[in-house]
Amino acid sequence: MSRKTLRIAGVTRSFPGRGKAGPTLALQPTDLTVQPGEFVAILGPSGCGKSTLLRIVAGLDRPTAGAVTLDGVAVTAPGPDRGMVFQSYTLFPWLTVAQNIRFGLEERGLPLAEQAAIADRFIARTGLRGFENHWPRQLSGGMQQRCALARALANDPEILLLDEPFGALDHQTRELMQELLLEIWEADRKTVLFVTHDIDEAIFLANRVVVMSARPGRIKADVAVPLSYPRDWTMKTTPDFATLKARLMGEIRDEVRKAAMA
Repeated sequence: MSRKTLRIAGVTRSFPGRGKAGPTLALQPTDLTVQPGEFVAILGPSGCGKSTLLRIVAGLDRPTAGAVTLDGVAVTAPGPDRGMVFQSYTLFPWLTVAQNIRFGLEERGLPLAEQAAIADRFIARTGLRGFENHWPRQLSGGMQQRCALARALANDPEILLLDEPFGALDHQTRELMQELLLEIWEADRKTVLFVTHDIDEAIFLANRVVVMSARPGRIKADVAVPLSYPRDWTMKTTPDFATLKARLMGEIRDEVRKAAMA
């Protein structure tokens, strides 16, 4: 289980303009505290800064102002305490499934036998048994994302950062991947920050949903999800789920309209 508290304090991000254009403010001052073991979904319209915020937490970008800390230690660069899974397929095409999963372990200098044991465990957990020696081009989109998830988890990060990891998948595969992620989270209770456009996905996965405004992004609402775990697809048909979905749709509807007209 994760043990570190994530704090985002006064984080803003602006990007310099090109030519005569002035700078673009992507994030207004943003404050968010995520306790160890929480599953927090970040929901918002396109271009609202949610992926920018996630990249800052990952150490892949720097805030213009403010700070991100893990147990009081400033985040200034990527590190093994944060694992990232992107929407696009980011496996190394010249490495097999097993080699991709072992990549971070090899970078850390773990003994070969330990690397193999860890990779084998996550191959089994993500349903990739029998595909260890396949190249990424031989895998479906869902299998590639399972491999990317296994690669992130193999390094045993404190925090798992997911940037719309299932956005490119078909509906059925997306739902299966949601259930797989929940199974792993319920077993390990790692801290998760999950960026999505999908209200149903946010409610189904998270115990908190943070709603962001249209650009420049700010946190408009922080909504608890009072639905019990474990969860399966039937939860999406319940009155409690529908009530929460209606509330979140109300929170985000105006923001989507503003983003579309910007």
